[in-house]
Amino acid sequence: MDAWRWRVLPLVSVLLAVLFLYVRRPDKPLPNSQCSLLPHDQYLIRSKRIITPEGVIAGSVEVKGGIIVSVAEGGDQFSDYSQGYILDYGDAVVMPGLVDIHVHLNDPGRTEWEDFTTGTKAAAAGGITTLIDMPLNCFPTVVSEETFRLKLEAARNRLHVDVGFWGGLVPENAFNRSALESLLDAGVLGLKSFMCPSGIDDFPMTNATHIKEGLHVLAKYKRPLLVHSEIALDSEGSTDKASPPDPRSYSTYLKTRPPSWEEAAISELYKVAQDTRVGGRAEGAHLHIVHLSDAWKSLGIIKEAKESGASLSVETCPHYLAFSAEQIKDGDTRFKCAPPIRDEVNRNKLRQALMDGHIDLLSSDHSPSAPELKLFDQGDFLRAWGGISSLQFDLPVTWSYGKSFGVTLNQLATWWSERPAKLAGQELKGAISGGKHADIVVWDPDEEFELNENYTTYLKHPNISAYMGTRLSGKVMATFVRGNLVYSDGKLAPAACGVPILAKQ
Repeated sequence: MDAWRWRVLPLVSVLLAVLFLYVRRPDKPLPNSQCSLLPHDQYLIRSKRIITPEGVIAGSVEVKGGIIVSVAEGGDQFSDYSQGYILDYGDAVVMPGLVDIHVHLNDPGRTEWEDFTTGTKAAAAGGITTLIDMPLNCFPTVVSEETFRLKLEAARNRLHVDVGFWGGLVPENAFNRSALESLLDAGVLGLKSFMCPSGIDDFPMTNATHIKEGLHVLAKYKRPLLVHSEIALDSEGSTDKASPPDPRSYSTYLKTRPPSWEEAAISELYKVAQDTRVGGRAEGAHLHIVHLSDAWKSLGIIKEAKESGASLSVETCPHYLAFSAEQIKDGDTRFKCAPPIRDEVNRNKLRQALMDGHIDLLSSDHSPSAPELKLFDQGDFLRAWGGISSLQFDLPVTWSYGKSFGVTLNQLATWWSERPAKLAGQELKGAISGGKHADIVVWDPDEEFELNENYTTYLKHPNISAYMGTRLSGKVMATFVRGNLVYSDGKLAPAACGVPILAKQ
């Protein structure tokens, strides 16, 4: 009996000790420790610069079970914090995670361009906690419930951040209410259409009549319609055949897509948007103009539409704020996009419109491709694929260039978090506030780095980015998605634990 007691009692003691620690420790491991680099379900984030809806504070953010449970200014009340783990980030900025509403991940079908794995890893490393995937350039394009199901299947267990999805409005479904409703019922957050050729054969362009019909359906769901707003007019770039334009010159491409294309499309949208006013046939729907590049007449029309009571908003992108046509060298097709990057006077006017509140938010329009489609060996702006690859660099690029025209930390949170979350219908995201998802980015606005081949990037083809070779400031230190520390100091969490975001019925 004594021999049995001496063998069993140590084992019982160990089991009791483990049980005691498990019950007593509030910072017990998360259910799936592979999801997070921080194995704690409850913790406190401290910083002298926390960006809240009320402004920048020095204080603490308490997180439990993936939710922000409290935000407190100062730190005395947590001086003896014993409820969990403490992360003290000192002077680093603690900001709501970025919500990028305009991203092309091309998965399924064109995964050699980008895919869910590489794209969402890049997002996590860039402080983006939520992104919304466009219905093209994947194959097939997301224009029906069936093709949306294929998209969801492709995303299964491959998301490192949370991902929502836009559906496509095209001529084949614009007048088919049941088809559009099936797509919306399946969970897309809204619709996207092009008023000019998209470059993808199975995503044809729409006109004002199609858009009008789409808005009428969206009114029932209170979801937005995003529109690529260019109408192809006679090109200003046509010249005498005896002296054809140089396709390696950026000015040649710029002339083929003049501001009048944007003006023509936005003028049409002004009329359509009147249906979204209170009492209108499409009341409840919302019209959103993507990637505005023209800061002149187009912007004036948008202002008038808003003043008329139309439910309308507009975004621009960091590349329109960072670069000007005068800077783009012959043959450097990394800078080709549509609408195009315009001249320096336009850039400065666009910056001012953003600062004055006439532009509502920012997005990346991350549009990568296989490198060979950029035709680097030929430098042909007329035939190269158009699109700026930038997803991982949204935050440092906006901050680096934005500092020159007075951008503040609170403005960054408004343009990149609060308003995009609202547009996408995500009320639990976009702010550091009690009850919200613990979607947080921690970054050092003063740390500079060279974006070159030695910098760790997760994009499939980082060298096609127009930002490669630039010196930036604002390095991302940590990214939390629903409480999971998915990125920290150059390391990603082992598992892809982001979730697909589906619209509520």
